[in-house]
Amino acid sequence: MAEAPPAPQQTIALVDDDRNILTTVSIGLQAEGFATRVYSDGTTALKALLENPPDLAVFDIKMPRLDGLELLRQLREKSALPVIFLTSKDEEPDEALGLAMGADDYITKPFSQRLLIARIRAILRRAELIRGEVETAPTAPPSEVLERGRLAMDPARHHVTWGGRAVSLTVTEFLILEALAVRPGVIKSRNQLMDAAYSDDVFVDDRTIDSHIKRLRRKFRAADPHFGAIETLYGAGYSFADG
Repeated sequence: MAEAPPAPQQTIALVDDDRNILTTVSIGLQAEGFATRVYSDGTTALKALLENPPDLAVFDIKMPRLDGLELLRQLREKSALPVIFLTSKDEEPDEALGLAMGADDYITKPFSQRLLIARIRAILRRAELIRGEVETAPTAPPSEVLERGRLAMDPARHHVTWGGRAVSLTVTEFLILEALAVRPGVIKSRNQLMDAAYSDDVFVDDRTIDSHIKRLRRKFRAADPHFGAIETLYGAGYSFADG
C-alpha cells in the first residue's frame, strides 16, 4: 500500500529590518518544519506577499521607508493573510492600532522563539479549521450557515455578510463573532472569548479581546453605519443582539 504523500510545508514570511532577527527566527522556524521567506523592508515585502502569499506573516512595527503598520494597512486592502506583529515594550499604542487595523496577534520583544512558534501554530490551526472541511472532504455535506438577523456566517468558507454586504474578517475576528452570535443575548466574558479564539498554549490579555471587538465594530459599521449588534456590558463582557 502506497504511503500518503507528505503534507506540504506551511510558509511563514518574516519582515524585519534587523537581519539578525530574520536569520535567527528563520532558522528556528525551519527547524520546526516551516518554509520561510525573509524581507528586510516593507516595500519589497508588500509586493511579494500579494503576488505569492505565504500562510502567515510576521511583521516588525518599526521599519524604515514602509513601517509595519503601513504595510499592514496596504495589505488589508487586498488580503486577509494572518499577521503577527513584533513590538517593543514601549509600543503599546502601536500594538492596539495594529490589532485595530487587522493584525491577528502581537508579541513583545525580546521574545522566546518557543512562544512565537506557539502563536504561529495556533493561528494556522484556526485558519485550517475554518477552511479545511471543504478542501479535504468534498463529499461531506455543506456546512450550516449561521444566520442571526442581518448577519450570515459560513464557517467552512470563512464568509460573512451583513444585510447582504460582504464583511472581510480575519480568523480571530471570525471566531470571536461566531462565539457571540451562536447564542444571541448571552453575555460572553473576555475569558470565554479568549477560549473561543485562542488555543490553550497562547496567552492574550483583556486588551487584545477589546481591540478585536473594536475592529469588528469598525468593519461592520463600514457596511452599515448604524451597526450596533455587538453590545458591551461593562465589567462583564460582550453579547450579540440579532434584533
